[in-house]
Amino acid sequence: MAQYLILIYGDEAQWDARSEDEKRAVDGAHAAFRERGGSAIIASGELESSRMATTLRAGRERPLVTDGPFLETKEVLGGFYLVDVPDLDAALGLAGLLHETSEGHGGVQVHPLVDHS
Repeated sequence: MAQYLILIYGDEAQWDARSEDEKRAVDGAHAAFRERGGSAIIASGELESSRMATTLRAGRERPLVTDGPFLETKEVLGGFYLVDVPDLDAALGLAGLLHETSEGHGGVQVHPLVDHS
């Protein structure tokens, strides 16, 4: 088995503009995804707005702390799933079930984790 981090990106302005019913529909799609993924899903989470992020960068004597995300981009990281599946094909198959893969303003990335065992 191998572990993969599935990262969900989207346009934060479009997410914020959704109605409560639209947000509930997306939440329902994620509930269905979690049910379908079952025990392959190790962890998951939705991130707060990027406006809530804090970034640390290299400083001369200690890290510099600034409010906000590291990069100014239209698409931001909105959530993640950590999955344990047999291989990349299985991870891609599972990630392809996510609602965000059918929206025009976002995307999903799949990253293998390094096995240090």
